[in-house]
Amino acid sequence: MNTREAINIRCSRRTYLPEYIREKDAKPLFQMIREINKEQGLHLQLITDEGNISKIKMSYGMFKNVHGFIAMAGRKDDPDLKEKLGYYGEKLVLLAAATGLGTCWVGSTYKKDSCVCDLEQGESLEAVITVGYVEADKRTKEKMISSFVKKKGKKADQMLKTEEKIPDWIMQGMEAVEKAPSALNAQPVEFRWKDGKFTAHVKVKNGFEEIDMGIAKLHFELGAEKTGYWELGNGAEFRY
Repeated sequence: MNTREAINIRCSRRTYLPEYIREKDAKPLFQMIREINKEQGLHLQLITDEGNISKIKMSYGMFKNVHGFIAMAGRKDDPDLKEKLGYYGEKLVLLAAATGLGTCWVGSTYKKDSCVCDLEQGESLEAVITVGYVEADKRTKEKMISSFVKKKGKKADQMLKTEEKIPDWIMQGMEAVEKAPSALNAQPVEFRWKDGKFTAHVKVKNGFEEIDMGIAKLHFELGAEKTGYWELGNGAEFRY
C-alpha cells in the first residue's frame, strides 16, 4: 500500500495497544524523518523510548496507552514552518497508516512542557502526532469522539469556491481533501479556481490553521489526477 491509497484507510486513533513500537515498524518512519529534516530544515523527532514517553501528559483523558509520538518542531523564524509541518507530518501519518500503525494529530490536548524532545535554540514545538499499534476496530469511547468530530466535517463543494466549470482532476483532489484531518475537523482551508489558477487560502485564528493547510495541500496533491506541486504560503498556487 502506498501513501495515496492510505488516505482511504487513515483515521484518527486515540486508544493504543499497551506495547512499544518495534524497531522494524519504526525504521521507515525514522528514515523518512531523516530525509525530511535534511531537505526542509525541520526538526521532526520520533520518540519511542519508555523514559521519554512516560513523561508526556495527554489532557482530558482522550488518549490511552500512548507509547510513541512524533514531535513536530522547527525554526521559529521560518515563515512557512506550520504549513511545512502539516504537509510533511501528514506524509508520516500516511506512511504509518500504510504500515499498519494508528496515529492522531494533537495540537492542544497535551502539555508542551512535558513533551521530552530535543529543541535547539530558536526552535519551537508546534504539535505532536501520537503513533502506535491499535485494534482493528475502535472501542466505544473512540467511536463517540470520532462521531462528535465527524459532524463538523465539510464536503468538497463547501471548501471549493468558483464560478467556473471545475475540471475533473480538481474534484478528484478535493475528494482526498475531504478525508484530511484538521483541528476539531473544522477543515478551514478554502480552495479557489479562477482563470486556470488553483489556490489555497486560510484565515488564521488559533494558529493551527496553517498546519491544517499543509495537510490539506498534501491530500489534494496525492488525490488529483494531475502532476503538480504546491507553492508555499497562504493563498499560494498549485503549479501544474
